[in-house]
Amino acid sequence: MSEYAAARFNMVESQIRPNQVTDARLLRALAEIPRERFVPSSLKALAYMEEEIEIAPGRRLLAPMPLARLIQLAEVEPDNLALDVGCATGYSTALLTRLAESVVGLDCDERLTEQASQILTELEADNAGIVAGELSEGYASEGPFDVILLNGCVPLVPQALLDQLKDGGRLVAVIAEHDFGRACLFRKSGSRVSQRPAFDAGGPLLPGFAREKTFVF
Repeated sequence: MSEYAAARFNMVESQIRPNQVTDARLLRALAEIPRERFVPSSLKALAYMEEEIEIAPGRRLLAPMPLARLIQLAEVEPDNLALDVGCATGYSTALLTRLAESVVGLDCDERLTEQASQILTELEADNAGIVAGELSEGYASEGPFDVILLNGCVPLVPQALLDQLKDGGRLVAVIAEHDFGRACLFRKSGSRVSQRPAFDAGGPLLPGFAREKTFVF
């Protein structure tokens, strides 16, 4: 077993499984996808640590455990279309490609989208497409989506993103209030969207989300 493969195994067994992540497909993806490919070369040794990793000025990858719990919360099915908001270098997108039929990774930093596209191509993740755009606006031209994952903390979820959910669609995000964050599941039923808090969580703030935007139930 290679050094990184051993680190992936240890990450799953020490960080992920003990924290209520039970989805077998997700656990397999976490054990197989090389997280070290998605971080700067100088930080590869930290790729499987239980911490966020800076991948660009002001941008960090979520730590493995909260990311895994968020993805599990979304209940991704094999026939789903998913939108990964704030995909950065594409690690979360790569995980979603193992769970959904197709994935759109969205980021506002074109340098990051270029990196994500290259890495996912090299990993032969053929069911993913990476696009650039404003995170708070989503990517309506490819929607509506069964699942939307927000890769970090936001003060609230804009209506524009909720509008891109299919009937029955789920959106997961960490809602940040001052120094406190909580992972929440938003579920669309007809024209209404319900919100359910799931677990306490932290994470990097996603750029471009203004507090004055609103969502409705």
